[in-house]
Amino acid sequence: MPTPGGRTHLVEQGSGPLVVLVHGFPESWYSWRHQLPALAAAGYRAVALDVRGYGRSSAPGDVAAYRMLDLVADNAAVVNALGERSAVIVGHDWGATIAATSALLRPDVFRAVGLLSVPYTPPGGPRPSEVFAAMGGEEEFYVSYFQQPGRVEAEIEPDVRGWLAGFYAALSAGTMPAPGAPDPHFVGRGGTLRDRFPEGGLPDWLGEHELDVYAEEFERTGLTGALNRYRNMDRDWEDLAAHHGAPVTQPSLFVGGSLDASTAWLADAIEAYPTTLPGLTSSHILEGCGHWIQQERPEEINRILIDWLGSLDVRCPA
Repeated sequence: MPTPGGRTHLVEQGSGPLVVLVHGFPESWYSWRHQLPALAAAGYRAVALDVRGYGRSSAPGDVAAYRMLDLVADNAAVVNALGERSAVIVGHDWGATIAATSALLRPDVFRAVGLLSVPYTPPGGPRPSEVFAAMGGEEEFYVSYFQQPGRVEAEIEPDVRGWLAGFYAALSAGTMPAPGAPDPHFVGRGGTLRDRFPEGGLPDWLGEHELDVYAEEFERTGLTGALNRYRNMDRDWEDLAAHHGAPVTQPSLFVGGSLDASTAWLADAIEAYPTTLPGLTSSHILEGCGHWIQQERPEEINRILIDWLGSLDVRCPA
């Protein structure tokens, strides 16, 4: 399907009001495999896309082609290409930030927004690269580690499947490192992220087949397109300067996991929701849940999403 950035791959189920599902890193449309049939059965037209640079979507060579403005334009173009005027947008991880920014910049298209795992923080504040560089002391925060093209690719791509298994396990309830163990979000001096991954089996939500699906896509595409999202954070900060501090006012949903580092690190952002997300109508913290929330707790997420959607007037305007 053509968009301003080229081609976007979609998986669609059902009919009725449109719900666009946006995945995070390092995932694909497949991370919504449990939600697509549930939303379709509830009467919604559910569409999960491969974000630019992932899976079967276009992967431009220019790092700047992965800026947030382009991803928002992709999402709006998807809605238009599907013959709709408006949609509800729901995102997880980076997809949550993409969804929130889509709602912020295109309220005419995105009439409600759901955020999973990563809370909304308005654009603005200090330059992101400076914030991340100051984190961790002698260790390096993973976002800073991802900045130099080719650096983390050299860690991942010789064993994509093994790296993904470790990354997923590191942020999952039941397999994440114990409190006090080295934090897998940081890289030791001269080390790699893989050094901090837990040893042992896969998390309960991830079987060998599911891991194969993810690994085969990234083995085919490489990781550069996915990682280029991180390499645009300063560019996004500049692009969105006119929106620094701006709230998202549409009806909104937030769901986080109690064991997810994003919930802890961004606790102040959650507390600021009355100001930054004044349209919030449904908010949940799932006890004992990690980062991969719609895959770790699919039944709960399905129920929460369907209940929230049912509370909205998401009929297309005449």
